[in-house]
Amino acid sequence: MAKLSTIQIQVGLDNDRVPEKIEWRATDSSEADRYQQAKAMLISFWDGADKTALRIDLWTKQMMVDEMADFFFQTMMTMADTYQRATPYKDMADDLRVFAKDFYKKFEEKQKEEQK
Repeated sequence: MAKLSTIQIQVGLDNDRVPEKIEWRATDSSEADRYQQAKAMLISFWDGADKTALRIDLWTKQMMVDEMADFFFQTMMTMADTYQRATPYKDMADDLRVFAKDFYKKFEEKQKEEQK
């Protein structure tokens, strides 16, 4: 192994074990000397032996619903980009992008309905 890179995550919990603060830093980051703040995180690992996805999904109390919608939209779009780079199936990556855009459009419609 030529190099080892480390990602550290700290999660501050309240008395009910609900995340209040999420911080992270990575050795290869330009800001490696200090923790970066985050309101949410989605981490997935693929277990090749069991053929299952292992996930850590956390968000803080400060994460607003509109921020969550933006976060999911952007995550789905980058998942489509990753899938396109990793497979020969551009059409399926495009399907995911269409779904993400439709998802966000529906969210915006719900927000407008709730404001009435």
